[in-house]
Amino acid sequence: MPFVGDHNVKADAKGRVAVPSAFRKQFVSDGAVRFVIRKDIYQNCLVLYPEAEWNRKVDELRKRLNDYNRAHKKFKTQFFRGTAELEMDGNGRVLLPKRLMDMVGISKDIVMVGVDQEIQVWCREVYDGGGMDGDEFGDLAEEILGDVDFGEGD
Repeated sequence: MPFVGDHNVKADAKGRVAVPSAFRKQFVSDGAVRFVIRKDIYQNCLVLYPEAEWNRKVDELRKRLNDYNRAHKKFKTQFFRGTAELEMDGNGRVLLPKRLMDMVGISKDIVMVGVDQEIQVWCREVYDGGGMDGDEFGDLAEEILGDVDFGEGD
């Protein structure tokens, strides 16, 4: 099931953040809930990947990249740069690495956004000021999906 919704949370002085209960409900585990976090490639936010989703992404990279191709090797190094492993504690919190928080300007006020199989972690001010207006979003939807046949009856 995809992660859905945006949730305002606060980081404590150590950088611990409570994962919203709507997201925590999706983890049925007998052991620890683990994540990998990294800076997003395109946006000024962090991306929190559940361990299983991260492993799927890494498997896909392995299939597509050749370690004996210089460009591929450079991309792979950059992709893994700044990643960190996190574990959710018994109180449903994760400790965000300070260096990653600083990289995207997160201090205390955070928005955690469910985007399919990942959770984006935004500075609240950046997130609140960065949305598209309706026309811009509509134009982008038309550009990307306008010629897709969704199989809806004729």
